[in-house]
Amino acid sequence: MKLLVGTSKGLIVYHRAVASWKIEKAHFIGMPISMVYTDPRTNTWWVGLAHRHWGQKLHYSQDEGRSWQVVPMPKYPAGAEYRPGKPATLKKVWCMQQAGPGRPGGLWLGTEPGGLFYSEDNGQHFELVESLWNHPSRLDENQWFGAGRDYPFIHSIVVDPRDENHVYIAVSCAGVFETTDGGTSWAPCNTGLVAAYLPNPDVEVGHDPHLMLACRAYPDVIWQQNHCGIFRTANGGQNWDNVTDKNGLADYGFALAIDHEDPDKAWVIPAVSDEMRVAPDLALCVCRTENGGRSWQALRRGLPQDHCFDIVFRHSLAKQHNVLAFGTTTGNLYLSEDYGDSWSCVSSHLARVDAVTFS
Repeated sequence: MKLLVGTSKGLIVYHRAVASWKIEKAHFIGMPISMVYTDPRTNTWWVGLAHRHWGQKLHYSQDEGRSWQVVPMPKYPAGAEYRPGKPATLKKVWCMQQAGPGRPGGLWLGTEPGGLFYSEDNGQHFELVESLWNHPSRLDENQWFGAGRDYPFIHSIVVDPRDENHVYIAVSCAGVFETTDGGTSWAPCNTGLVAAYLPNPDVEVGHDPHLMLACRAYPDVIWQQNHCGIFRTANGGQNWDNVTDKNGLADYGFALAIDHEDPDKAWVIPAVSDEMRVAPDLALCVCRTENGGRSWQALRRGLPQDHCFDIVFRHSLAKQHNVLAFGTTTGNLYLSEDYGDSWSCVSSHLARVDAVTFS
């Protein structure tokens, strides 16, 4: 098992040694990493780079980082406009997802300012999914808009393992959209979500999911850490249940991990609020539910409990088997090998962590 950590100054790869986790190698030293993805079909590593001068770049490795190749960056078509009179240009690569076993070369790519791209040849060429780009809601600045960024962005893509034509995406800000025909058409599925920051909190479009994940063994169970709490659906997004711990800590945050065998287990890492992005009470904790969000337990053993200013971004918490790992905005990396019951600090001197995943 290897752990890939994308930071603002490079990609750090760890491996499990006899008694601890050790750095195997650092890649792209000094370069901000915007995305890290491992394709489970081929174990291909994908890395998005955010060059300060050259802009976004996509690299991949088919030999666990021993060599890297670069692919042409996706481009918005000539004439594409984010808003009338404002040309659309790629600002950031946020996420990637394989398109299912029936599409062996298929890859979905989520970007900012809100374009979804698709490749049929393992990322050698990407095309804008114009059916989503031209959705009437995207053209409305009151429905698709930036939150924490100047533009809306697609940060989560979920492919139904039972039907590769059934795909969900999550947009901040807009909400969750679903296609059942491989991307030919899209519809919002945000019933039950709350947009407390809008005059009408029950709008169809205008929500702010921070991260969305679906249970592989029970694909109709989908979780999301949202700007306005934690939500879960057990019916494929027909309606969402608010499972926020209103009297506890599991509420506002960015990161989310779930158990892909047990649909009732999930982990989040709380922050105080959008206005105060620090650990609650300046004490870092991970919250876990084992009953579908009916109750949450704060897990603190091994985590700093005094004067802790860490928060964890949306792609910076990962789980594989019994192992969880997360990186923080202050460059700390923590790991648990007992489902989060206890934690150890793997490193306290990384740059800001923006992405964590296992391979």
